[in-house]
Parts: sequence; C-alpha cells; structure tokens
Amino acid sequence: MTFVVNHMGKIRCAVVGVGNCFAGLVEGIEYYRQHPEQKVIGIMHETMGGYSIHDIDFVAAFDVDSKKVGKALNEAVYAEPNKVRWVGGLPSMRDVTVKQSPQLDGVGTYVNKIVMPVKERPAEELKKEIIKELKDKKAEILVSYLPVGSDKATQFWAQVCLDANVGFVNCMPSFIASNPKWAAKFEKANIPIVGDDIKSQCGATIIHRTLAKLCDDRGCAIDKTYQINVGGNTDFLTMKEQDRLQSKKISKTEAVQSQLSQRLPDDRIYVGPSDFIPFLGNTKLMFMRIEGRMWANIPYNMEVRLEVDDKANSAGIVIDAIRYCRMALDRKIGGPLIGPSSWLMKHPPVQFRDTVAKELAERFVKDGFNEIPK
Repeated sequence: MTFVVNHMGKIRCAVVGVGNCFAGLVEGIEYYRQHPEQKVIGIMHETMGGYSIHDIDFVAAFDVDSKKVGKALNEAVYAEPNKVRWVGGLPSMRDVTVKQSPQLDGVGTYVNKIVMPVKERPAEELKKEIIKELKDKKAEILVSYLPVGSDKATQFWAQVCLDANVGFVNCMPSFIASNPKWAAKFEKANIPIVGDDIKSQCGATIIHRTLAKLCDDRGCAIDKTYQINVGGNTDFLTMKEQDRLQSKKISKTEAVQSQLSQRLPDDRIYVGPSDFIPFLGNTKLMFMRIEGRMWANIPYNMEVRLEVDDKANSAGIVIDAIRYCRMALDRKIGGPLIGPSSWLMKHPPVQFRDTVAKELAERFVKDGFNEIPK
C-alpha cells in the first residue's frame, strides 16, 4: 500500500543544544531561502512525505549556556563558542526564547572553560517548565544536539519526550532508540524516535564502513584498521575528556564492524576521535587506514584523508530525520523507526548494509513499513 500524502503544514520542532550543529542546520535553511534558485543538496530528497526543508519551523529551544539562555533563538545561534557564519543573519525569532536546560552531565571539564552555565536549578523543577513550554508551543519533535557523553541528560530529554508526547531525534551517541528498554517505552507510548548518533552525509564513518564492506565483499582479508578524527570546535574539545567517549567509540566501531562478515579482534580496530586542534574550527580531518591480505597472502593497504565542514556534513541528515519523524506522527507510527534509523544513524536499533538500509528507509516513505525484514 502507498500512503496518500497528507501534508499537515509546518513541522513544529524544538531543539536542545543551540550549538554549532544546530547553527549549521538553521543557517542552511536560511541560505536556501535566500537563494531559491539553488538546488537543495545535502539531503536525500527535496520533498519527502510532502515536506520540504522550508516546512521545518523551530518553535522552542533549550540550552545551559548563560550566553544563550534568555536570548531570542536567532541571536543565540551566533553566541560564542558557535563558529558557523554562513549567512548574514537569521530572521527575527523573538517569539522563540532559549529556555534553561538542566546541566546534569552535559558540560564536560574542558568545555566548562568556555561554556558558562546558568545557575543550576533542580531538574524536576525545570522538567515541568520544559514540558509546559513544549506544549504551549505545540512542539511535535525534539532534536537533541547534546554533547558527547551526556548520558544522563539524554535520558532526561528522552523522558521529557515521552511525558510531552513529542517525537525524538537523537543525534548523539547516548543510546535510546538502540536500547531495548527505552525503545519499548517509545513503542508503548506510540511516539516515534530516530536514533542513535548521526551518520554524516559523506563523513568518516560512512566512508570507512563502505570501504571495509567493499574489501570484505571482494574477498580480501582485513587484518587491522583505524580511523582518527581531529577538529577544532566544542565537539572535539568535549571529546578530549576520555571518560565521555565510551558510547561514541562503541557507536563508531560497531558501525564498521557490522559491515564485516567476520569481526575484527578489539585490538585490531580503532575508530574514534583523536584530538582537538583549535585553529581547525568546524573543519574536521579524518585519517583512515585498512591493512589486509589478498591472494596468496600478499599484503595490501589503503589510506584515506577526508576534510569536511563538520556541520554542513550532518545538517542535511537531521533535516531528513525530522521529516521521517513527522511522517511517523502523521501515520501514527511509534517506537524506533527501523529503516530511517539504520540509514541515518551510526548506532541504530538494527544494523543493515547501507544498500538495505536505504531500501528500508525508502519503503517507510512509500508505505510506512517499520519492521525488521525476515
């Protein structure tokens, strides 16, 4: 069966974490608004489920930084330490004031030197205010751009979505959609979730898993591989704190391991961030190497260097995740979105080969299929 497009108007979104990732998303939408002659690139489909990028409207926002809380959203987007400056400015969003989010584990040791959190208040007190704000603004979907390692904060916001009856797009490597207990909660509440951990358009993980899969499919043995990433924004500053990296490394490593017919031993694969280089700003550098053997055990190796703007590389994926989530709301489909999550995320509830993931995501658009294929 093919769903008839039932366009319900604007997609009313909220965001937690008004940082560089969010800035790249909203400034990109404004760029295309200012340049209607430009073809929209960096997304899978210009129109999906009847929705274009211009149907996405952010009606509520939350953060912990005193330089952002209390400001209009269009002003907060340009507050330090944000570095995205793609357009001359955003239209006035005076009706959207950034509200306080509980800090919990959302601010790491290194970032605490440049992010100035507002005075902490009890999380339960803030939760009541947050849910009221979401309901008052008629928000339908919450996008989480929390920092890496914010496991407690991510769980807080996942529960907020359940309590406020709001769809959840979890861009971060704190496992909710891929955690059976949380997945069951969203399924029981019939609330859609897309997660976990955004997989960039043409990023380090998608390139690494594609090349590893190619070698595996062509019958080459892979003996060891690594992927190292460096950058200069607050994401990489946060990741200097090794204790916050456990879920990130699991997410990135499993994204590669899942494509191999035989898993590599843990000491033969390294996939993860490496260091923070301030002058790189939003530029991300990836260095990848695969070593293995061919016929008669003759060795081969390959090396790849990738340079991208980290925020441009992920924003289009989030645009698609929002639209998948809204389609699920329109169709009253709850729980983890299997195809969309496997296509867009590093650590989805179920890992598929990318070709299969794309087919499942396309089928979700066509007929709402949201099962694990037999």
